[in-house]
Amino acid sequence: MRTIWLEPDGGAVGIIDQTRLPHDFVAVQLGTLAEAAHAIRAMLVRGAPLIGATAAYGLCLAARADPALPALERAAELLNATRPTAVNLAWAIRRMMTSLRATDTGNRAPAAYAEAARIADEDAAQCEAIGRHGATLIEAIARQRPGRVNLLTHCNAGWLATVDWGTALAPIYVAHERGLDLHVWVDETRPRNQGASLTAWELGRHGVPHTVIADNAGGHLMQHGKVDLVFVGADRVTRHGDVANKIGTYLKALAAHDNGVPFHVAVPSSTIDWALADGVREIPIEERKGNEVAIMTGRTETGDIASVRITPETSPTANPAFDVTPARLVTGLITERGCCAASQAGLHALFPEAA
Repeated sequence: MRTIWLEPDGGAVGIIDQTRLPHDFVAVQLGTLAEAAHAIRAMLVRGAPLIGATAAYGLCLAARADPALPALERAAELLNATRPTAVNLAWAIRRMMTSLRATDTGNRAPAAYAEAARIADEDAAQCEAIGRHGATLIEAIARQRPGRVNLLTHCNAGWLATVDWGTALAPIYVAHERGLDLHVWVDETRPRNQGASLTAWELGRHGVPHTVIADNAGGHLMQHGKVDLVFVGADRVTRHGDVANKIGTYLKALAAHDNGVPFHVAVPSSTIDWALADGVREIPIEERKGNEVAIMTGRTETGDIASVRITPETSPTANPAFDVTPARLVTGLITERGCCAASQAGLHALFPEAA
């Protein structure tokens, strides 16, 4: 199944409530613009490509309620404000509004649903292509020496982060289906544990061998030759190849660079922000609530789901959700058009129209 779909009534939108995973698989129906905005803001859906697709369908729900252009402009503004770092959000909204502004009022709702469906279909196709291109990198390692190929990934950049297939996990799925012997080290990815909760859940359901590790174990594994490749996704990539991804990615890139481990970033073209050059200075970094750091939720020995505080109540917390990995630390980018250097020249070679 996909991570977002139209319900049988042809109007409401279905999603997976990812905050309930890995313990409960719950589908949620979105019927209004407000519900779509909440799903993005509260991270029922997350991952840059899926955020974009959800925003597109959020505008469908808005057009169904009121197709007048002023109402849709307000809806776009509301959705744009939900999460600041993932560029796919603004990209999808901009694409939807371009289509809706060129459509007469009476046809806006059906036009919105048609455009949102195209965005979702394109994302699935692009991620499948990323899988094929990225799998060649895994195959190259497998040819160099006998034995299992060990990969490390951070956060969740799989099927759950996109409409289908995923970005960083797509090459792993393709390589696994081709029969390659591989194993994935899964960073827990504090504070929301999206690796331990989501990536491990995905890989387990797909039958991919994997091991969950503490975030700070990656460097140690690289020092001892236990990591052959690092694959991560991204929420925004500048035209010079700087990469914004879940907090902690920069530290993995530093460790990989120090130990000569290839560090690849898998992204669809909708994640490339051609307007930005310097990621460290120009990419907005979302600051989320401190409770995500101070409180953890999980299943108890009795089977109940419980939340517990792990910090002193009087201790303040900070929660930057992303960091930026400079292009100099990125071995290469994997896109739907192929692999390239993390540089303006490399990106323009694949996307000459952007030049």
